[in-house]
Amino acid sequence: MSSIAHNLKLLVVGAHPDDAEYRAGGLATLYRRLGHSVKFLSVTNGEAGHHREWGAPLVERRREEARRAAAPFGIETEVWDNPDGRLVPDLERREEMIRSIRVYHPDLVLTHRPNDYHPDHRATSLLVQDAAYLLTVPAICPDVPHLRRDPVIAYLSDDFLRPYPFEPTVLLDISSAWEEKISMLDSHESQFYEWLPANMGRFADVPESVEGRRAWLETRIRDLTRNLADRHRNAIRAQYGDEHGQAIELVEAFEGCEYGAPFDEEAIARLFPFSDRSC
Repeated sequence: MSSIAHNLKLLVVGAHPDDAEYRAGGLATLYRRLGHSVKFLSVTNGEAGHHREWGAPLVERRREEARRAAAPFGIETEVWDNPDGRLVPDLERREEMIRSIRVYHPDLVLTHRPNDYHPDHRATSLLVQDAAYLLTVPAICPDVPHLRRDPVIAYLSDDFLRPYPFEPTVLLDISSAWEEKISMLDSHESQFYEWLPANMGRFADVPESVEGRRAWLETRIRDLTRNLADRHRNAIRAQYGDEHGQAIELVEAFEGCEYGAPFDEEAIARLFPFSDRSC
């Protein structure tokens, strides 16, 4: 891990304990390789994310999965106590978000887009958006020093089309960080080997062996990631050049949110300090 003059801070705010790894595990890996700081924040406790167990035992299990996913890479994790599936973007939680962002003082905040299938995702996005300007207002939450300048805020990728489809500002080649991302997801056993396959009617497809499960997971995530790259192939080629861009299959994508600091070329060069935005 190389030493650097300025330590960047990346905050990924997901609704559930596995959301950050799923959409930004590659970027988080590349940040850590350069010695930058990364924090994964889950706004809910994940207590409803299973078909056979829920409540306090599942909360503890998911907290431990989040810790195991992040700890090997030096990523900080925090899981709040808001109930899974019942998140409301009220004033109390908005101020909790304001305080949390101020204390961590990130350069880049990533979160869900406001149009999403899951109400917790939508509520999390709204909490970050509602906190954005108020981060700089001294009279709001005066017990925590206000920020002089907003961080850059960007959205994690998704497949939803209405009211408008995801439009990436940055597409990042994560091929060199792929194994680390899969390791993060592999740690969330309750989700990727149990709940999500069961919820999608594919529980019987999951292999029983540890090695077989990981290979099955890697194949599924690779297919989904390739689909993301194919949907945005023209943008990848514009960013990386025709030849290189055509060959890239494993990407993460982020769309700027206008409520934070400008996500312009200067910000992109500063916040994505990788050669050709890859590594």
